[in-house]
Amino acid sequence: MRGPASRNSGARRAKDEKALFDAFAKLKTSAEAARFLRDLATPAELEAFAERWRIARMLDEGGGSYREIAAETGASTTTIGRVARFLRDEDHQGYRLVLGRLRKKAN
Repeated sequence: MRGPASRNSGARRAKDEKALFDAFAKLKTSAEAARFLRDLATPAELEAFAERWRIARMLDEGGGSYREIAAETGASTTTIGRVARFLRDEDHQGYRLVLGRLRKKAN
């Protein structure tokens, strides 16, 4: 748990997040993204990101029930439900943005 000295204020956290998002926006290729993410994230964090992205793609493609997706991916139904909620309900729609761009590129 973080001590008082290491806690970010809301404003500091927002500034740090913006700096991170700006850094992602500077990446030009998937190889560059891989290099940056492998430096930034632990192997477990990277695995969790990849798992959520796989679930998002499966849900978008109508890839089966939560239990079927859980059996195929090893993810919990809680994680699958969270990804589904972000695909369906959340305002920022990041999954939808990227899925849509990938569909356009494929056509």
